[in-house]
Amino acid sequence: MFWRKKNEEVVEEEREQDVIAASAEPPIDQKPFMQAIWPVLACGAGLFSDGYVNNVIGSVNTTLGYQYDKVYSDSNAASVVPAIAFAGTVVGQLFFGYLSDKWSRKDSLLISTVILIIFTALAAGSYYKGDAVGMFNILAAWRFFVGIGIGGEYPAGSVSCAESSGELKSGTRNTWFILFTNSMIDWGFVFGAFVPYVVAAAADNIYYSTIWRTSLGIGVVFPLVLFVLRLRLKEPEEFSRNSMKHAKTPYMLVFRYYGFRLLIVSLIWFIYDFSAYSFGIYSTAILSNIYGDSGSLTTVFGWNTVINLFYIPGTMIGAPISDRLGPRNTLILGQVLQAVVGFIMAGCYAKLSHPSVVGAFAVVYGIFLSFGELGPGNNIGLLAAKTCATGVRGQYYGIAAAFGKIGAFVGTYVFKKIVSPDGDPIKSSQYKFYVSSSLCIFAAGLALLLPRIDQDTITKEDAKFRAYLESKGWDTRQLGLRKEESIESLPVESDEATPETKA
Repeated sequence: MFWRKKNEEVVEEEREQDVIAASAEPPIDQKPFMQAIWPVLACGAGLFSDGYVNNVIGSVNTTLGYQYDKVYSDSNAASVVPAIAFAGTVVGQLFFGYLSDKWSRKDSLLISTVILIIFTALAAGSYYKGDAVGMFNILAAWRFFVGIGIGGEYPAGSVSCAESSGELKSGTRNTWFILFTNSMIDWGFVFGAFVPYVVAAAADNIYYSTIWRTSLGIGVVFPLVLFVLRLRLKEPEEFSRNSMKHAKTPYMLVFRYYGFRLLIVSLIWFIYDFSAYSFGIYSTAILSNIYGDSGSLTTVFGWNTVINLFYIPGTMIGAPISDRLGPRNTLILGQVLQAVVGFIMAGCYAKLSHPSVVGAFAVVYGIFLSFGELGPGNNIGLLAAKTCATGVRGQYYGIAAAFGKIGAFVGTYVFKKIVSPDGDPIKSSQYKFYVSSSLCIFAAGLALLLPRIDQDTITKEDAKFRAYLESKGWDTRQLGLRKEESIESLPVESDEATPETKA
């Protein structure tokens, strides 16, 4: 059986190679490493802002609670401020997903960066006539627009990063994509926890307004630098060759070909963000609950930084594993391992949650987060970017990522509702880990339905989708059509030139 399965895989690989050979596309020249890595870095690294801006709000939320006590905790903004950016992100992902396919990858990315810079600065300076509740509402409004800017980073930045990674050496492409996308998010999470710690220490744990405003304001620096660097970007070659920006997109054919695959990717992303962002936002609150009223901001923020550091080994070690095992198998491995640790945490939470063993809690909780990064954290974006053809990749990726952020948005509310009937805080936290771990197992099962991803999947996917469109009578000369060109001016492709595509 094993021998037969291997033979089937070889036959499938040969069939894919035939489809690629049948396409009329010339190969993309291999560029020098520094020239090839530059657009990968510039396109993907903006997700650092996603990690920072989303994680820092957990510390901001805690600080506002310290500063305003029940005025904040009893306000509607207390539940809206931590989660509203997710709603904006969904809008940004869908809007910029369409824009990046039908207009420009580069220009869409620049616009989203400008939005992120402006509204992060406005959030840091939130004010409303000296009224605290009014200020909370203004902060929530600015956070929504911050989310729109973050949303643009996904379909415009990550998709461009994936397309540009095809110009790197085979065998390393998944690694570099991960290092400049999900690893950037994770480093953003770390800095989103560490910066409030440093600011709180400098402010002697008492100048609360300075602490949360400065922590938010620092989020402007990175996208501002990145904006300058991105001005040098060019459109990815793969996009220039296979886009549908000047063609009418055959959405019905796209849905028939990619609908089921998109559903699976979207569900996995929903489940991952449901847990990952919810735990990230409320990790500060969890630690604060462990310490009670005795914990200073620097103590809570310090341990929060330690916990977030555990994202790093998961994503950094997991990056090359994705090249060796493949993104799908690595995702499944990470999900299963995370579920195991999650069930252990749920069972031992009563002991781990005691303040005297907060170090043990941070380590075990950190391992739980780390396995999440090794698996879906690293690979779900990779799967979304490489299981779809270039012409609709921005929209495909944007929809999948939007489902993820909807999961994060839902999770921040649902996690607060996952409580013990008797109000026991220990049991309530245990239930959260039981739910999250069960969802990990479910997501791992869903991943088995996805196709295998290798080093040349983007090229192969474009060739297979081109063949599918041709088989349905769609004129593929429209792919990569330039603004000054018309379909009538292009030569008619010979049927004899691509016999395999008709098979």
